[in-house]
Amino acid sequence: MNLETYPYFANNNFLNYEFFSMGQKGRIKKSVRFTKISLGDPSIYNLGFGDVVDATDEIDDHAITNNGDRDIILATIANTIIDFTDMYVDSYIFVTGSTPSRTRLYQMAISRRHEEISIDYIVFGLRDRLWHKFQKNENYNAFLVKRK
Repeated sequence: MNLETYPYFANNNFLNYEFFSMGQKGRIKKSVRFTKISLGDPSIYNLGFGDVVDATDEIDDHAITNNGDRDIILATIANTIIDFTDMYVDSYIFVTGSTPSRTRLYQMAISRRHEEISIDYIVFGLRDRLWHKFQKNENYNAFLVKRK
């Protein structure tokens, strides 16, 4: 994808990424964290994303910053997925929003770039407690992403 993104830093095991949102509300530290949720084969990692709480270094995935840079942030998250799957090729990534509206935002972002994403990734959507191959104009509760 050739989209504007923020520079980010990954830790040594490529499970934690940090970057700064720059916009109307100033400079806000963000983090993308991949946490293993399945010990089986293949491994499944949860993608966590949000504002970094300075005092604890935890992610606040309910923060609403409205910094005016949503598309740059989404493109940056997409790039962290690319980096992560370079290292963890056979793993799945579980993605859902902390709220239904955020899940919908992720779905719209996937839909806009689905043709491009589908070149290198398989995307599944969770609907009615079953995983389905992602289709535009369908509503999902979560997503599962796997590099081809």
